[in-house]
Amino acid sequence: MNKAKKGDWVRIYNVVLKPEERAPQVPDDTKKVPLEMWVKGFLLNEEARIGDEVEIETYIGRKIKGKLVEINPYYNHDYGKCIPELLFIGKQLRGILEGGEDNE
Repeated sequence: MNKAKKGDWVRIYNVVLKPEERAPQVPDDTKKVPLEMWVKGFLLNEEARIGDEVEIETYIGRKIKGKLVEINPYYNHDYGKCIPELLFIGKQLRGILEGGEDNE
């Protein structure tokens, strides 16, 4: 989907502070980059394409302007690879709580 229409769930991007606007007390590596913001909400413009400047209304009603970067955004993260040692913790804890193991 290349075009969003009014009411679509979208994600926008905005630079809150340029590097030269950052507070002097922040670490040096932080001072070198802008403070960025990504926000999801409902598109208020009649229609827009990726890269357009748009206005959205967040789920809680805030209105924010920014560059449209994604239409119908979703979570695409995971919890990493399986750690075999953690597989047995739940069973072991249940045993301890039920008094089946000595926990001293």
